[in-house]
Amino acid sequence: MCRDSEPSDQACIVAIIAIPELGNVQTMTQISDSPAIIPLYADDILLVVDKPSGLLSVPGRGADKQDCLATCVQAHYPDARIVHRLDMATSGLMVMARGAAAQRELSRAFAAREVKKRYVAVVAGRLDAPSEGWGTIDLPIIVDWPNRPLRIVDHQRGKPSLTRWRVLGYEEGISGTRVELEPITGRSHQLRIHLRELGHPILGDSLYAPPGVQAQAGRLLLHACSLSFAHPATRKEVAFECLAPF
Repeated sequence: MCRDSEPSDQACIVAIIAIPELGNVQTMTQISDSPAIIPLYADDILLVVDKPSGLLSVPGRGADKQDCLATCVQAHYPDARIVHRLDMATSGLMVMARGAAAQRELSRAFAAREVKKRYVAVVAGRLDAPSEGWGTIDLPIIVDWPNRPLRIVDHQRGKPSLTRWRVLGYEEGISGTRVELEPITGRSHQLRIHLRELGHPILGDSLYAPPGVQAQAGRLLLHACSLSFAHPATRKEVAFECLAPF
């Protein structure tokens, strides 16, 4: 059964830039406490949705892991196809293709790093802002095979993994820092591992944070807040933003 979106008073903002050539375009502003997962944007080529925390992107193994974003969306858009994923614990923007041709083009754009992604997270402790405004974390990541699905930093065998980050502000009362993140590469768990390696794991992270940091939030405080790319049909830029619900 498809799940309701998580309660929030934050709105998602859709910015469509110069795509008058497209027909049958639907845009909307969605409040996150809507009774279903409603696309923030839909046309004949693609959909953009706001995935709730706690919902799988695609079905997992076992009958208890079939409830997922892909299944929920495909109930209303049967031609919707997955292009990329977010961790189950992460919320925020995902783009889905409509049909095989759109899936191939959007998958190519992700592989070529032509899609710009930004995330917001709240991490443990006070993280000092980089002197240049943006900092860089460059640490190679590999699957921790004996402890899957965990990943680890491995300078000999790990795949190159690069994250840009900056401080947005400090959270009063919880000794936390709000950061904006831009993953240049797209490794699984990349942002979670990189922030842990800085010594500031994400609040609520059940995989990479110590118990005290996990207990500071009821969910992983990581949200995909911004997504922009060239529309496959027009090659014009489209941009989407969705405020974090925390």
